[in-house]
Amino acid sequence: MERKLFLGQYLILVILLLGQLHGYKSCIEKERMGLLDLKKHHLPSFRSLRRLRSLEVLDLSTNVFTNSIFPFLNAATSLKALFLGTNSMDGPFPVQELKDLTNLELLDLSDNRLNGPLPIRGICELKYMQELNIGQNKFVGQFPLCLTSLTGLRVLDLSSNQLSGKLPSEIHNLESLEYLLLSGNSFEEHWVDILPHLNYMNLANNGFQGNVPSSLGNIKSIEYMDISHNSFNGQLPQSFVKGCYSLEVLKMSHNKLSGDVFPETSNFSFVHVLYMDNNQFTGKIGQGLRNMRSLVLLDISNNNLTGVIPDWFDEFPDISALLVSNNLLEGEIPISLFRTSSLQILDLSANNLSGNIPLQTECGSIPSCLGNTSVGLGKEDTPSFFDFATASTKATLYNYRDATLMKVQFATKHRYDDYMGQNLGLFFGLDLSGNELSGEIPVELGGLMELYTLNFSHNKLSGRIPKNFSGMKNMESLDLSYNKLQGCIPPQLTELSSLAIFNVSFNNLSGVIPQGKQFNTFDTDSYLGNPLLCGKPTDRSCDAQDNVVENEESTIDMESMYWSLAAAYVYNTSWSIHVSLF
Repeated sequence: MERKLFLGQYLILVILLLGQLHGYKSCIEKERMGLLDLKKHHLPSFRSLRRLRSLEVLDLSTNVFTNSIFPFLNAATSLKALFLGTNSMDGPFPVQELKDLTNLELLDLSDNRLNGPLPIRGICELKYMQELNIGQNKFVGQFPLCLTSLTGLRVLDLSSNQLSGKLPSEIHNLESLEYLLLSGNSFEEHWVDILPHLNYMNLANNGFQGNVPSSLGNIKSIEYMDISHNSFNGQLPQSFVKGCYSLEVLKMSHNKLSGDVFPETSNFSFVHVLYMDNNQFTGKIGQGLRNMRSLVLLDISNNNLTGVIPDWFDEFPDISALLVSNNLLEGEIPISLFRTSSLQILDLSANNLSGNIPLQTECGSIPSCLGNTSVGLGKEDTPSFFDFATASTKATLYNYRDATLMKVQFATKHRYDDYMGQNLGLFFGLDLSGNELSGEIPVELGGLMELYTLNFSHNKLSGRIPKNFSGMKNMESLDLSYNKLQGCIPPQLTELSSLAIFNVSFNNLSGVIPQGKQFNTFDTDSYLGNPLLCGKPTDRSCDAQDNVVENEESTIDMESMYWSLAAAYVYNTSWSIHVSLF
């Protein structure tokens, strides 16, 4: 820590010297970069900051500064951008401490422990303010009405606080606003008329209710919209479905929305990410979705959708994640679904899907041509769309990249995990559990080498577990429970060194349970409901079962011998009679 403190003080002295040599009124690029280099150095304080009267940009974020730093900032009256996010500041909003920084255009106090009500005055006297970020604190009270007088605001982030009440109708005065983040509060009642120039809007995790405002369709330039985890209800207004033609990310999950899922033609032709899960949508998967050819992720799980899975998902060239679980869909899984070469995550679990698995045809409940998809193939040229920032329009000094990354919740290892960003691009999963699928498991599945999780539980699958499952080296979770599988557990599966969850309970499996490596970590729950399995971790001895099997085989051999002798006798007798007659 002393070394870092010395380094920081040394940089300050160098910056001061450069300022005197150049005599510039504003900080030169070297000065600015010198201060930016102090970020993440966990520096406690700088008394020399009071001498930086010409400084315009100061980034001290991600350190351990407390409120004691504010007195040393008062002299920096030329400051235009001040980054103090992710530090150790607490107490009320520092009105008095910042009152002399009247030239501020950007203020970031996010991710601290500031609390109490937001001051009516103080913030609103910063008339040049363009970007204000006080998210991830503990502020309480209502939306400060005076903020609506800052007509130059482009970025307003009040997210993850404890604010409540209604939003003032005067918010429409913020006509320059491009980024609005109010998520993680307790704002309620109906939303007001929407700002026309928004690019990014996040209202998630609040108490908004009523119908989705039709005025949302008037925001022609919006690219990212998140209204999830609220109490919006009713059908989607046509003006909304046919507007917002610049949308790239739309999140509406965890509301009470109903009606059909985009039954009509929409203008959402640029949407990459669409979350409509955990609502009350009914009817068939609408034709309106078919026009969204840019989709990379579609989540319509946990609704009341009926009918069959459409056969046009192969028209989506970049679809990587398709989540349709927990609906009322029926019929067979269309073969066209597995012609989608970009597919990485497929979840059709908890529906009423059915059908057999033909071994030599191109149709069935789990088509053998599944090997044509990229689910777990690990192709080098398979594009990954999970790490891009979908809000391409950025504020001048603020970056909301992390907030725009896609996220998928997928069941694996007996729990639901969130996968997002670059980690999501590396994840491959297939979940067809909780259906009425029948027939054998195609051996082609063994070629999905990059698959992380495979769940076929709670179906009516029969036949044997394919031996070549041992080729899925990244497999972490394999669940084949509650089926009608027979035969032994392939000992080759012990080669799956990453396997953490293995469940074949309640089948008709028999023989010796494989031992060694990961299989030594599985308990009896993995094998329940298979009385013919023996060996650890069960208490059934394989010797006794071997004797039973040997006796059964001996009985079968004796019966076979008797039948053979009888057949030979009949054959010889017939031949003798035939010869005599001849």
